[in-house]
Amino acid sequence: MRILVCNDDGVEAPGIAFLAEVARKLSDDVWVVAPDGKRTAGSSSLTIARPLTMKRLSERRYSCSGTPADSVVTAMTWLFKDGKRPDLVLAGVNDGRNVAEDLAYSGTLGIAREATFWGIPAIGFSRVKNPRITDQDVPWLSDLIRGLWQNRESWATEGHFLSINLPMDLPAPILQPRIGRDKIGNAAEVVSSEGDTTVIVVPRGRPHSTTPGDENEAIDSGHVTINRLNWFGEAPMPTDLLSALSVASFEREEPRTAKEPASEQA
Repeated sequence: MRILVCNDDGVEAPGIAFLAEVARKLSDDVWVVAPDGKRTAGSSSLTIARPLTMKRLSERRYSCSGTPADSVVTAMTWLFKDGKRPDLVLAGVNDGRNVAEDLAYSGTLGIAREATFWGIPAIGFSRVKNPRITDQDVPWLSDLIRGLWQNRESWATEGHFLSINLPMDLPAPILQPRIGRDKIGNAAEVVSSEGDTTVIVVPRGRPHSTTPGDENEAIDSGHVTINRLNWFGEAPMPTDLLSALSVASFEREEPRTAKEPASEQA
């Protein structure tokens, strides 16, 4: 099995080294491609029609000058262009949980989403800040991934991927929580202001909002959370609404008549 490991915290981040170690418990064909620096909240952004610099750091390990999702695109279009594509893409482990609106903002989940565009099963991993890591973490997480891989027909359908949040301690029980609301980027700080020009900063962090049954509650109570997501998010509208809109639009349109020439004055 060929595994591609990517992240959004940068190729030298501890989380990706940890996840690569986990992946090597499952396969001897593990590749790492990640941004050359931190790209938090990169979502699914791609670098199009601009140069990207790929640097080989060691065997099967590369840095990319672009976004988290670029790591997948460059692997598919360049690194594996003439060879076997990965069977599985693992993203993370992100330095901090990815919950609520992060499902849209997260570069970690942007990687997983991009992998599904190529028809490859993908899992994005995130973990609370400053976890207590022990010698049980790597074998436990590798067993979890192995179990998910062996049962991939249950979750890796077209356009779907997994978001997994890890708590402070492993091993831990697993929950599938409700997706809550915990908005990052919810404030601005003024750095300077002169005339018509104001410089602001949107600080890191979140309010840590939680309601019963959501991801934050589950993670804070020591659970691993798993949510299956999809990128298309289709939610058809009622057909009677579309019919009514169609009728209304025709009724608003005035009939067109040929313009008659102006009469000549006597």
